Amino acid sequence: MSADPAAAAFFQSFPVQAATAAGLDATLGARGDALTILFLWGNDCPNCDVAKRALSADPARFIWDDVQWLHCNVYDDPDMATRFSLHGVPTFFVFRGTTKLGRITSWPGGAAFAEAIEKQRC
Repeated sequence: MSADPAAAAFFQSFPVQAATAAGLDATLGARGDALTILFLWGNDCPNCDVAKRALSADPARFIWDDVQWLHCNVYDDPDMATRFSLHGVPTFFVFRGTTKLGRITSWPGGAAFAEAIEKQRC
């Protein structure tokens, strides 16, 4: 997953579920109107590893009872990258049910990320 052991540990320590382009709509639809964050990343992506390390360093800051996390390595699932017209990773999409609410491109830092998600939770 990553040459960076701390970033690779992210998938063992952070409550994030794998998603695929083929199954994304069903996964989002199964949650009703709940908020979902889709984390799109790639292998050996230094900026993706920065995000994974930051999320892992303080998980309580980024885990909300009413928010589901999904992830997809877009290098392994190029249909996901095409679906969202990605120009780079990491990219985070925020959904309420199947409705896309917004996009966070690159890692803005922990405070800005948490603030953006908190605004969508209201």
